Amino acid sequence: MHDFWNQVFLSNSLRRYAFVVVVIVVGLLIRRLLSKFIAGILYRIASYVGAELDKNAFVKLLIDPLQTFLLLIITVGALGKLKFPEELNFELYEISTKSIVHGIAKTVLIIVFIWFLLRLIDFVALLLKQRANVSSDMRDRQLVFFFRDFLKVIIVIIGILMVLSISFGVEVSKFWTSLGIAGAALALSARESIENLIASFIIFFDKPFNAGDILKVNNISGTVEKIGLRSTRIRTDQKTFVTVPNKQMVDSIVDNLSLRTQRKAEIRLQIALSADAGQLNQFIDGIGKILMREEIDNPTVFLNDIAGNAFLVNVDYFTSPITLNQFNQIKQEVSLEILRLMEKLGIQITGASTDVKLLTEEKVEKN
Repeated sequence: MHDFWNQVFLSNSLRRYAFVVVVIVVGLLIRRLLSKFIAGILYRIASYVGAELDKNAFVKLLIDPLQTFLLLIITVGALGKLKFPEELNFELYEISTKSIVHGIAKTVLIIVFIWFLLRLIDFVALLLKQRANVSSDMRDRQLVFFFRDFLKVIIVIIGILMVLSISFGVEVSKFWTSLGIAGAALALSARESIENLIASFIIFFDKPFNAGDILKVNNISGTVEKIGLRSTRIRTDQKTFVTVPNKQMVDSIVDNLSLRTQRKAEIRLQIALSADAGQLNQFIDGIGKILMREEIDNPTVFLNDIAGNAFLVNVDYFTSPITLNQFNQIKQEVSLEILRLMEKLGIQITGASTDVKLLTEEKVEKN
């Protein structure tokens, strides 16, 4: 039996293979338990600093990358006890298969580690979001989402550089230098993305608008749902989803309707010329009384002009920054009362009635 385990296959004894298999199997069995244990420690640390989190949601956030990373560490550590078989070590395009396998292993480890760091950033963002929810300021939550996405981009870039440096032995500084013209072309093609990134910082620090604000920009009006690193997402009045590059948001004239102090209503009336001065005076005074409401501020009613076919009466008034439905309800009530006043005074809108005259010609024949 002792001789059996000492048999050599592909430069390694069966005893070594058995040891590696046992370690990997044990790793498979304990990876989830160990991952939950580590996630539980992190959860207790988060609870200690005063964050209120759903434990199940938190553990679910970290469990997958943790158990994958732990299993890879155990597997790579176990396989490290084996000698690379000389029979399989041959060169492929002047690179040995041993170097290729080692490079792949390092790359996978780096990728899973970066995955874990990205989930860890989500965890930190979750903590900060809990704290931001206490504040009524939407900008705090917006800032959390922005820096979460920004840090993720930085981590991914660092991960790519780590793969080039550790797995493939590329000197990063010389790598950028060696790009030469290709690097310049790459930078030129990425110019728009860099401009959008800079514009996103301008938006966050200048704060012309925040998530949840109602905007009008370039004939697009809607509610800002998210401000990202590259673009701003807007839910339009037609419930469509529009993505606007941040540079365009910075360069364009943005009308932030959420920051208005009042809403303005305008009514333009073209009164028929059949109305006399007394009727017009009563009509204007009557509209003024209609606008004497608690919800209405600074009403203005006046005879603006006498045109060739109508008297032009302008009606302007303001309300507080109420919701659109409430504003439309007030406009409807005012318009209906004006119509009732017109019926009472016998005033008509230009074009409200049409007179048709038939002219006939009689021919008289002389005999």
